[in-house]
Amino acid sequence: MLNIPTPEDIKRKRKELNLTQVELAKLAGVSQPLIARIEAGNVDPRLSTLKKIVDALNELQGKKVMAKDIMHAPVVGISRGDSLNKAMRLMEEHGISQLPVLEDDNPVGSISVDAVSRCILEERGDDVMHMRVEDVMEEVFPSIPPTMDTEVVFHLLEVRNAVLVCERGKAVGILTKHDLMKLASEKGSKTNGEED
Repeated sequence: MLNIPTPEDIKRKRKELNLTQVELAKLAGVSQPLIARIEAGNVDPRLSTLKKIVDALNELQGKKVMAKDIMHAPVVGISRGDSLNKAMRLMEEHGISQLPVLEDDNPVGSISVDAVSRCILEERGDDVMHMRVEDVMEEVFPSIPPTMDTEVVFHLLEVRNAVLVCERGKAVGILTKHDLMKLASEKGSKTNGEED
């Protein structure tokens, strides 16, 4: 039996891939007004037109790398009431330089090695490790949905150390510059492998 997508299926998939109607129309070789009418359910497209649209969406989905494809999960986080000593131990154990501060998996701030180092230099040396995370916590990392294109993540990581991947307000993953370098390296390896 042939599984024909509904107008809602097409619209949902297009939005998941962060495509505009114009972009989808261009990829499928049809007009944008036709895409709009199909999604609104105002036209019954020919099967060949529908196939072009579905093929374009499927091809793009196979190429597009989304946040959920490369994020680290579960998120290693810390509570605002925990000690800086615990935060530093967690970062050392996991080989990371920043942590989200979470309350019930909801992001409320962040803490980094840099912030703790500044505090040590500006404050009381050893006494700092007994301070609480909330005393030196910085702003919340930017958050994105799991289906966000990694190109957006690249831009966010130009100005922030990490990006949280959130669903319904809860942190489900985290991305850092290291993850994007790893992705670029993997793509480079595949390209080099194909040339050999």
